[in-house]
Amino acid sequence: MEFLYEYGLFLAKTITFVLAVIAILVAITATAIKQKHKKGELEVTDLSEHFEEVEDDVIHSLLSKEQLKAKEKQDKKHAKEKAKAEKKASKEEQTSEDKKLFVVDFNGSIDAKEVSSLREEISAILMVATDEDEVFVRLESGGGMVHGYGLAASQLDRLRQYNIPLTIAVDKVAASGGYMMACVADKIISAPFAIVGSIGVIAQLPNFHKLLKKHDVDYEQFTAGEFKRTVTMFGENTEKGREKFIEELEETHVLFKNYVSERRPSLDVAKVATGEHWFGTKALALGLVDEILTSDDYLYNANKTRKVVAIKYVVHKSLTEKLSKAVSLTLENTIGKLWQNNRIFPS
Repeated sequence: MEFLYEYGLFLAKTITFVLAVIAILVAITATAIKQKHKKGELEVTDLSEHFEEVEDDVIHSLLSKEQLKAKEKQDKKHAKEKAKAEKKASKEEQTSEDKKLFVVDFNGSIDAKEVSSLREEISAILMVATDEDEVFVRLESGGGMVHGYGLAASQLDRLRQYNIPLTIAVDKVAASGGYMMACVADKIISAPFAIVGSIGVIAQLPNFHKLLKKHDVDYEQFTAGEFKRTVTMFGENTEKGREKFIEELEETHVLFKNYVSERRPSLDVAKVATGEHWFGTKALALGLVDEILTSDDYLYNANKTRKVVAIKYVVHKSLTEKLSKAVSLTLENTIGKLWQNNRIFPS
């Protein structure tokens, strides 16, 4: 009997475990199906409310109980006066709280794949914003592919077409394609040591022709059109092909310079379109930016006169992507710790 009791207990535990695993798999499958139909969603965060909460937390930690009571009494009085003033104000006139500052973050990669989210964010803002509002973009990018950053800049250009003021903040870097985006703004602010500029075009590729020839490997390439392919990684490049490739780079550079010049007419493009980059303070002297200021200070000051709202389009990731990212981060952290330990405790 004791054996049957233990066996029954074991069987019950096993069934419970199996059911739990099945429930988890069903939940994961349901989530995956849901995410498949819904690729992403818009997140709206009230930054003004966040700033107020931070301020309240700091104040509550600094004041005594008596001081807090006095402050609460003063706040209630201020709230009543504010409500009375708003009621008295004309409905046709916008108050400071009606005017909004929409905050967008763009951290660009080489291929500017983040433009898909930027498109959604700009479209959402255009649905509700007026010319009394403002858009503030915290931009960070060292540039990349021409067509990707050209599209990203065009997304920001949509705001200009609707006469919505645009300010761009460069806290770290806005170079090459990053500056192509930045120059669209009505105003560019920069941190003192942010990297700005690099108005140039670059292309580089290795050529393995000699290596292949050394090992008796033939490489054949077939094209229709004289300049369908100008230079190649595996074939023997010709001077004519190189000249054509450089010509195409120059044409792209001219387009880049014209784009910057049209949006910042006071800028001496010939002086700054050398492919060089500068720190914020020098960029200000050259006219690449308009003010030395961090995004934090800009938002702090704007919050006094406007409601600050962050707009972010979040793309849902599949379970496989989440797991691969988790593994990647784990490996990265492990390698980083090992490297630090080896530096601190050399063998």
